[in-house]
Amino acid sequence: MNFKKELPILAIVLLPFIYLVYVWNELPNKVPMHWNIKGEIDRYGDKSEMIIIPFILPLFVYLIFLVVPKIDPKNKLNKMGGKLQAIKFLLTTFMSIFALFIIYTAKNQSFSNPNYIVLLIGVLFIILGNYFKTIKPNYFIGIRTPWTLENETIWKATHKLGGKIWFVGGTLIVVFSLILDKSLNFMIFMIITGLITIIPIVHSYLMYKKVRKTA
Repeated sequence: MNFKKELPILAIVLLPFIYLVYVWNELPNKVPMHWNIKGEIDRYGDKSEMIIIPFILPLFVYLIFLVVPKIDPKNKLNKMGGKLQAIKFLLTTFMSIFALFIIYTAKNQSFSNPNYIVLLIGVLFIILGNYFKTIKPNYFIGIRTPWTLENETIWKATHKLGGKIWFVGGTLIVVFSLILDKSLNFMIFMIITGLITIIPIVHSYLMYKKVRKTA
């Protein structure tokens, strides 16, 4: 592990921990832990529950990206070089921002518009869509179906299609988050997320069937 390369990511991972320590005394004993799609608090918990947020979001994701390349049996992830580092940086940053947002809303006991979270996820979909075609065949990251893992051509074609679909889906999510009502936007978000997940899977299966027929 190159410590100089990891230092900026480590700093991002630490931000929610630092912020939680900073606001700890300002947190009420009972903090909001869950909101419905209208942004209304529907569950409270002890403020000690907030400690787990930085661990299960940025830190956990960061540790996964440290461990997975070392146990990848085909060693394909390590061959991605800077692309893997960029994906790790983006996902860790997203999780840190998400953790900061949760802590902030718990401190202020307000969550005025759930569309902000949906919009942020849409941006993440757009960014990840741009990286899909660079992901090498592996067992941990990407669209891992039995058919993409069996055939590298299917893997490449599926991720090329998936990248375009995720980019378009993420863009639509961002646009709808800016113009739609909270409840309607959440429903559309779930539909789009389902479609961009299912379509590449179905495509990989159909392509596998086609490859088998021509073999």
